[in-house]
Order: sequence, then C-alpha cells, then structure tokens
Amino acid sequence: MKTALIFNIQKFCVHDGPGIRTTLFFKGCPLHCLWCHNPESQAFAKQILWTQEKCTGCGLCARACPQQAVHVGRRGVTTDCEQCVLCEACIDACINNAREIAGTEYTVSQLLAEIEKDRPFYDQSRGGVTLSGGEVMSQIDFVAELAQACKNRGISVAVDTCGYAPFSSFEKIMDHVDLFLYDLKIMDTGLHLRYTGKDNAVILDNLQKLAQNNARINLRVPLIEGVNADDRNIRDMIDFVKTIHLEAVNLLPYHDIGKGKYAKLGMRYDEGQMLPPLEQRMNEIKTMFEKANFNVKIGG
Repeated sequence: MKTALIFNIQKFCVHDGPGIRTTLFFKGCPLHCLWCHNPESQAFAKQILWTQEKCTGCGLCARACPQQAVHVGRRGVTTDCEQCVLCEACIDACINNAREIAGTEYTVSQLLAEIEKDRPFYDQSRGGVTLSGGEVMSQIDFVAELAQACKNRGISVAVDTCGYAPFSSFEKIMDHVDLFLYDLKIMDTGLHLRYTGKDNAVILDNLQKLAQNNARINLRVPLIEGVNADDRNIRDMIDFVKTIHLEAVNLLPYHDIGKGKYAKLGMRYDEGQMLPPLEQRMNEIKTMFEKANFNVKIGG
C-alpha cells in the first residue's frame, strides 16, 4: 500500500487556488531555497523539532531515548541524527511539549477521509484540495493515485510545484489536475543555482511543456530584494512567459514567518541578505507584468 510523508494538513486555505481549499503539504524538496519558509519540508525523511523556549532541561527525553541519541548539555538539548531512529520516545517523554516530529505517513484512503470532511466548503466556494510541499512531484506515484481519486469524487485538484521534476511526472497527473500553481523564481541559471541549489533548465522546460499541453497555470513569483526583484530578472521573466497562456500571475513578497523553524531544526537562517521589496517596488513590478497583458495580483 502506497504511503506519502505529509508534514501539514491545512484547512480553510484561500490563497492556494480558487475557493476554500484543504492544502496537503508533502515532505521533501529537491530545491533548497535560501528563503524557504518551511525548512521542515526540505528533507525527505521525518525530523525532530526542538523548541528551546519550552525546554526546561529536565533530561526526560534523553533518559527515554533507547538509542542514546539525545543529549542535554550547556547548549541545550541536542539530537545525534545518525543515532536517532525516529521512534518518538523522546517526544512522548517530554512533559513541556518542547519536542515534535515533522512528517506523518498517510495512505491515499486516509488523506481522502481528511479531504472529504471539507467537501461542503468546496461545494459552496468552488474550492477543492491543493497538493503542495516541499515538492509534491517528488512523490508522484502516490500523488497520481490521490489526484485521480479526488477527481473521481468531483473534488477539484490544484498542484503547487517548483517545477523541478521529469516531465513524465506531470504527464501522469495532467488529466486529473485543474490548476497548476507554478513557481518561477530566477531566470539567470547561475543565480538560480546559487540561491536554490539547482539550475532552472528543467523548470523552464516543464513550464513551456505544460502550456503546450493546455494546462491551466497560475504563475507564482516569490520576490526578494537583492535576489530577484531587479528589472533585469523581471524583464527576462516576462519575455519568457509572454507567449504562454497564464490564468494569473501572483507576486509574493518575501516574508520571514518561518525563520523560527530553522532554530528548531538546528539549521542556520541567513536573513541578512533577504528583504521584501518595498510597496512601491512591488507595484512597479506589477505594472511591468500588466503592460505585458497579464492578470496580476500582489499576494495570494
């Protein structure tokens, strides 16, 4: 029986496609964007998160660990990832809820049960389910089965993707997906590699192929000052998509809502080089897209 690793199920979403939606966040992503606001989405395995502010250093987690992977010291509580087998004994032992696990395995039928709970909201708002991540295309066999099951039940399906996957993966789901929310970040290949860990050739190629197959596409552009909000990147982006039919373009200003998660995972967050563009700049970029006859919105 197929299972997928999900790190969040978010209800009543209104920014992940039309209407009210249930968004499923799949764990694991081939990109490692420096501005990622869900760092727990990057790894393809479960992870332990530790919240220092909740921890009293009582040591119950360390004593409960059968692998002796948890240690309490002057730097707080640390976990040896090589020794940890993710048995969750430390989580059960923590009386302060300072430890949690990111990633839960679900079958298709279990996710369908969660999705069906919100069907009345889909029917009233013309909403549905959005498959997001991480990168949902990285678990494509499971996703194809889930998308087909939703479609068979008359539930609208949207897929939020960075586009980094073999196009054969998109071909498996195109008939069952009503809308692709497609991220486009940086046009320069070298800069894309620098800031995301991968080049953009596959991403650009897949965007063109989806359009050629008449997929409905909302382009989503995260904008970070000093990274990709310059005129050159925006002009190159517009030139690339000007022959592609897009339902809409969503300009998403950078935010640091997820930076607290980095500390919980023991990861470094380099916030010094990342800022949201000023409101005036966001409006300038919006105007650039509008002059190219795109339906543009800031946010959502």
